[in-house]
Amino acid sequence: MHGCSPSGASPTPRLRAPDAALAALHAWVQRHPDVARGHAPLLVAYSGGADSTALLLAVAQRWPQRVCAVHVHHGLQAAADAFADHAQACCAAWGVPLQVQRVQVALTPGRSPEEAARAARYAALAQQAHAHGAAAVLLAHHALDQLETVLLALTRGAGLPGLAAMPERFERDGVTFGRPLLPADPQALRAQLAQAGVPWVEDPTNADPHPTRNRLRLQVLPALLQAFPHAPATFARSARHAAQAQELLRQLAAEDLARIGDPPQLAALRALPPPRAVNALRLWLRQRHGAQASDAQWQALAQQIQAARTRGQRIELRLGAGTVRRDGPVLRWRPDNASDATTTAAATAAPTPPGSCPAESKS
Repeated sequence: MHGCSPSGASPTPRLRAPDAALAALHAWVQRHPDVARGHAPLLVAYSGGADSTALLLAVAQRWPQRVCAVHVHHGLQAAADAFADHAQACCAAWGVPLQVQRVQVALTPGRSPEEAARAARYAALAQQAHAHGAAAVLLAHHALDQLETVLLALTRGAGLPGLAAMPERFERDGVTFGRPLLPADPQALRAQLAQAGVPWVEDPTNADPHPTRNRLRLQVLPALLQAFPHAPATFARSARHAAQAQELLRQLAAEDLARIGDPPQLAALRALPPPRAVNALRLWLRQRHGAQASDAQWQALAQQIQAARTRGQRIELRLGAGTVRRDGPVLRWRPDNASDATTTAAATAAPTPPGSCPAESKS
């Protein structure tokens, strides 16, 4: 395993990044100028695929002294070692520092391998960001990824948080993550990479029709795009509207929680319309306990709250990965005894050579 090359090394001439990636990155920076300021490293999640290749080249071209690639090695398929080898070879050729981080993906009942791998990947990227004091971690999701996410949310009957799909910037584990390519057309990225002779790898698992997202990509998207070529832009606009509406609901929930208290007071909850009480409790459960529940569970709780008007009426029901109970005038939530409510995939980092990711510009 090769670690990131020292930031002071003489860079090898780099290939020019795709214009579509450069344009998307420039527009994203205009909306988030704080990321461009300073000299802290910018980490790029680099799988070796076409999209992350385009993003890595764009970031390297714009900030050659700040860029550092991070390749997360999940070890879940036979090609994983080949992907890491490809990443190391390309980064060496382009003069881009690279960190390969191996993770152990915890597969648990009720959780798909894809979800477990995603959790492990974010944990690994956050760990690298903290280790190097990175300004941000940049991800290569593009316009069709956003379209798939909206469709997937619709198939699951998701509410506004799901329909808002992927934000172009968010905080997780104390780290800023960004998606500069979210408006970009992946076909344009691939065409420009191919024209420039830039190599990338194809993940063979993307051809597997069993995962729901793959079925959408392989069977639904081609027909949708043929009938509605502008679907990526229109779905993205709908996602932005949902995100704006969800933010308004979040602000309202925060105001209501300030009056309801922690733990929530039953009398204050009953004074609100049931949908508004549930909106406040959703925020309480997520912020206070890091948990979420199904719509059916929320509706059942709302009914019990309205019915519990005497001191002896009991409230006790499943809510997410735990149980909510009445405790006199308030509600309390406790997680299950099992650790599945808080289990995250463990990540074991390979040693990072000194100076592997640039801590500051060497201009």
